[in-house]
Amino acid sequence: MSAASDLNTRVAEFVRETCARMGLDLQATVEPLPDNIRIDLTGPDGEILLRRKGEGLDALPHVVNTAFKHELRENHHFTIDCLGYRKSRDAELKQMAYYLMEKAKTAGAPQEIGPLNPYQRRLVHLVVADDAEMTSESIGDAFLKTVIISKRKA
Repeated sequence: MSAASDLNTRVAEFVRETCARMGLDLQATVEPLPDNIRIDLTGPDGEILLRRKGEGLDALPHVVNTAFKHELRENHHFTIDCLGYRKSRDAELKQMAYYLMEKAKTAGAPQEIGPLNPYQRRLVHLVVADDAEMTSESIGDAFLKTVIISKRKA
């Protein structure tokens, strides 16, 4: 067994055990991606993690990343999804970033999106980075920050 697959197995078991200790019946599957390790949770208690705009789901990656941070390659992290919630929210956020990029191009004025957590800000910055005409920056000094999307200065 390779070191990566061993880590994936241990992380999946850690997440399953953490959920079980929370009284949740969930299964965890691991999907290694180029820049992160995605953990998908399924099961009858998934809706519980999604209450209050997914606060429970948002907390899990912090626990997992803290527990395994010394074993991850640089610039890698864990992303946790439950019942496809994160995928759909990510798609909505990316769509909003594209919309605000177009609005910034046509209006000529910077556009704001937020407040966003670090994971959400990263998604927006990656979308904006794909367009050479556009730039983005995070502003604020709290955990939740606003991202400004604007045309790159010539």
